[in-house]
Amino acid sequence: MRHWLVCLVFILIPPAASAQDAVLERLETTDSGRQWDAVGRLDINGAGFCTGALIAPDLVLTAAHCMFDRPTKTRIDPGSFEFLAGWRNGRASAYRQVRRAVVHPDYVYDQDVTSTRVRNDLALLELQQPIRNTTVVPFDTSDRPRRGDEVGVVSYAKDRANAPSLQEVCKVMARQEGMLIMSCDVDHGSSGAPIFSFSGEAPRIVSVVSAKAEVQGQRVALGTDLTEPLAHLKAQLENGDGFAVPVAPRTSRITVGGARRDTGAKFIRP
Repeated sequence: MRHWLVCLVFILIPPAASAQDAVLERLETTDSGRQWDAVGRLDINGAGFCTGALIAPDLVLTAAHCMFDRPTKTRIDPGSFEFLAGWRNGRASAYRQVRRAVVHPDYVYDQDVTSTRVRNDLALLELQQPIRNTTVVPFDTSDRPRRGDEVGVVSYAKDRANAPSLQEVCKVMARQEGMLIMSCDVDHGSSGAPIFSFSGEAPRIVSVVSAKAEVQGQRVALGTDLTEPLAHLKAQLENGDGFAVPVAPRTSRITVGGARRDTGAKFIRP
């Protein structure tokens, strides 16, 4: 299936689409990372992690495949998740357990990476308690960008798990059936990372990282169009859907590198 996807993308993308893309900037200091504190690492019981972003004081946006256990292909208990807002060098601006999690109703985890899977690869997490920290300001969302537009991504990854990195300039290379193909640099752990538009006064989330692929030897990121899928997720929460955790939040500060479990959250499927 990977070869089919790469060949299809190859037809749509001009070879020099990302020649001017910016390199990754590590956001290791308080000054460099302050405006990105609403991006956080989403830890799964110390066994793996994704990236997520706050879009309301109690709502975190991420990828649907982060919610599934890879070997069993079953949903992970939302009580196993902890959102570490602005996680840098062993500390976070806020720590929150997850109360409820909903995934897009048309998302199928056990499926090859196609445009259908990618465009539905979205999840919304309700936190046990809202984050009211004045330094952690939720991001607004916006309609999907057009081909050729410049975007950026803030993400954690396997080789930068202790601080996020910013790629401020990458491009939308193509749009295909609700899927965005972007020249952003992503890796394992970047699943669910917010893709930003910088066209307004403040960065707005226009997509999240669903998968990575390779085109003509170049790594690309695949993401969903937010508009319709996000509306579905908000409606699900308003209707009371999602597994609710009735107990008080657990106090857990286990970091990646301890006992491991093979979960889908550690991988961005190629």
